[in-house]
Amino acid sequence: MNMIFSLIWFIIIFSIVVTSHEFGHFIIAKASGIRVNEFLVGLGPVLFKFKKGETTYKICLLPLGGACIYDGMNELEEDVVLGTEQTQQEQSGEEKDKSKFLNASPWIRFAVLIAGPLFNFILGFIVAFVMVNMIVIREPVITELVEGGAAQSAGLLPGDKIVALDGERIYLYDELTVYTSLYHGGEVLITYERDGQVSNLVLTPIYDEEYGRYLFGVINDTYVEELHGTDAFRYTWYEMRYNVRMVWKSLGGLITGRLSRENVAGPVGVVNMVGDIIEETSPYGWQTVLVNMLNLMLLLTVNLGVFNLLPVPALDGGRLLFVILEILRGKPVPPKKESYVHLAGMVLLLIIVVVVFFNDIHNIFF
Repeated sequence: MNMIFSLIWFIIIFSIVVTSHEFGHFIIAKASGIRVNEFLVGLGPVLFKFKKGETTYKICLLPLGGACIYDGMNELEEDVVLGTEQTQQEQSGEEKDKSKFLNASPWIRFAVLIAGPLFNFILGFIVAFVMVNMIVIREPVITELVEGGAAQSAGLLPGDKIVALDGERIYLYDELTVYTSLYHGGEVLITYERDGQVSNLVLTPIYDEEYGRYLFGVINDTYVEELHGTDAFRYTWYEMRYNVRMVWKSLGGLITGRLSRENVAGPVGVVNMVGDIIEETSPYGWQTVLVNMLNLMLLLTVNLGVFNLLPVPALDGGRLLFVILEILRGKPVPPKKESYVHLAGMVLLLIIVVVVFFNDIHNIFF
């Protein structure tokens, strides 16, 4: 039963995240006069579809992605696969149809491509706002020190507020966890506030066998009790900032080797994660479960937004890179060459998907 609930929650969360991303592309394309042939939520066999205007809307079986297919978007890829030298439009000498994606101005294509990730961040802001108003905020204020921990040895006291780590401003207690997750040794400069005075000290995190990582040795078990004025918007910004920085730093940690494959999760891993969250939080009531699901949705939508902005072929960021090059050069990169790059990127992404899938299986069962 727990697995069924986990799967249902995953489908709901991931479908909302993917739909927001594709809707961003869709709404800006339509507003710019670009025809959208298909709007898909999910992949694989079609469960339900209908056509309204020029667009066919489809809901597919596998809740693992989606697509917004613009008119003319796939012509070049088909030419590359079939070995065609020119598109029919080029051969007949017809005037370019501006309602086709590839014929739109580079600025319009830029807006359409960046709208997907942007709408992920908008969804993230809405989710964070709801969470903040459910009072789930912990400021980086020390309420308790671990006996013999690094913070106690360095001279920090209960009531101290940590305001920066190695010169980087922090606003939430969870930012301490992100820092120690990526900690790679050495001393840490702590900037803290005590009785209105800001001071600095240096400490070295201590490895904890139980948690399997380095810790500062501080605890905060209290939440902000009441919001005043613009506090909700301020803390919403802090939550968004925290999640974007966490995703970005985690990507950097994977590249540099500071994070291992155990820290990577694909769809199977997320379903398992949802199950763990339900099991751990259900004794505290449905509101606690809901807050944790919202927190997961926030993390996933920020992940999708950041990941799609990476300059990787076939992703929005890879296509954006070619548009930017076109703007700077004053002329487009030869379309067929761009198509070859994106096809290669798609193959690479498929390989990554397979690797992540088997990594999920390994992490869960081995």
